[in-house]
Amino acid sequence: MKKTIALVLALVLMAGVLAGCSKADPDSDLAYIKKQGKLIVGITDYAPMDYKDENGQWTGFDAEYAQLVAKELGVQCEFFVIADWGQKFFELDSKNIDAVWNGMTITEEARLNASVSDPYVINAQVVVMKADAVANYPDTDSLKGLNFAVESGSAGEDALKELGIDGYVTVQDQAKAVMEVAAGTADACVIDITMANAMTGEGTSYADLTSGIALTSEEYGIAFRKDSDLTAKVNEITKKLIADGTLPALAEKYSLTLAG
Repeated sequence: MKKTIALVLALVLMAGVLAGCSKADPDSDLAYIKKQGKLIVGITDYAPMDYKDENGQWTGFDAEYAQLVAKELGVQCEFFVIADWGQKFFELDSKNIDAVWNGMTITEEARLNASVSDPYVINAQVVVMKADAVANYPDTDSLKGLNFAVESGSAGEDALKELGIDGYVTVQDQAKAVMEVAAGTADACVIDITMANAMTGEGTSYADLTSGIALTSEEYGIAFRKDSDLTAKVNEITKKLIADGTLPALAEKYSLTLAG
């Protein structure tokens, strides 16, 4: 009798353990984030999306947006600088980061390598060059003799490839591409219009540079691990932040246009 009771208790205990295990999906990114107590966001130094303020703290549209989402998730937001933008999906899959959240253009490559959020900001790839030269380059055909600097693995590099332009060098990030033009080591660069608006022209550090023609129009998205349940959750939180006016106010603060 005692053996029978012990066996029944053991079976009940095992059933309870199995039931508990079934509730915790080992493949759930959302559960993983909550267990870690933090959301690690992959970024680069890219104003106005992610950059450091006068106190050395990360700020910008994406930085503030990510912090808002992390708060809704009940976790801390940590920032991880992606040293090589071309390796962003490797960093994601390796769990060095939980999201690529840095003005990432939604491309077929991104959709193949990650789970991508709904679009949230409208963007374009533009040519940036010396202001006194921009009038000489009114169309894409006129660009083909120029030497470009472009961020490795970026939408800007893709745009040059689409045009059949191979006269370019790849650099670590978009800010470095702008520096190459300012230094005269490149004739032009291709960067996001969001950065071009923030970094070039009157009142900026690159007053003698300006935007020329746009090569593409596009939208930004956030990349999560393939099949991640975080994607749907962040989309849900984003809709809430748009509905209550938080995200529109943030976009106005950084002179951005929300998608949709």
